[in-house]
Amino acid sequence: MKLYKNKSAIPENQVQPLTGFHATRRNLPHWQEPGSVYFLTWRIKGEQILSPEEKTIVLNFLLYWDNIKWTIYAAVIMSNHVHLIAQPLPLPNGRVFNLSQIVRSIKTYSSRQINALRGREGAFWQDERYDRIIRNEKEWRQKWEYLRNNPVEKGLCESPEDYPWLYEKC
Repeated sequence: MKLYKNKSAIPENQVQPLTGFHATRRNLPHWQEPGSVYFLTWRIKGEQILSPEEKTIVLNFLLYWDNIKWTIYAAVIMSNHVHLIAQPLPLPNGRVFNLSQIVRSIKTYSSRQINALRGREGAFWQDERYDRIIRNEKEWRQKWEYLRNNPVEKGLCESPEDYPWLYEKC
C-alpha cells in the first residue's frame, strides 16, 4: 500500500474571509460557502485504536479525491481520529462539490477495508464534525499548527516530520 507524505510551508492566499451570517456559524453540515476552506474532524466509534496499516488506508482514502473533488492542504491520522484542512473544488455551475458526500464516501470505503482487516462488520466511524470554516490567515495558521503538532503533543512522535500519517500539500 502506498503511503502519501508531502511536506510544505503554509500556502498563501488560500483563505477567503467570510462576512455576516456565515462568519458566525459553526458545525456546518447543511450548507457550504463556495471558496471556503474547512477544518474537519471525525472519530472512531468507541474505544478502538487504528493500527499503522489502518492509518495508511484512511490517509489513502482521504487523498483519493485530492485535486478532483477537493483540495486537501493538510491531514493527520491520529490513533482514534482524523483532522484535515480541505476545500471543496468548484463545479461549472458556480457551486462546489458536496463536502458531506466526499467525507461520507471516504468513511464508507475506509471502514469497509478496516472492518475486512479486523474480520468484523458494522459502523466504524462517528459522524464528522464541520468544526469550522477557516475565516482568515491567522485562523489558517492556528489550525495548520494544531494539526501538525497534534502527533507530537499526543506522544506519537518527537517531531511532525517523524510522523508518517501527516500529509501537508506543497
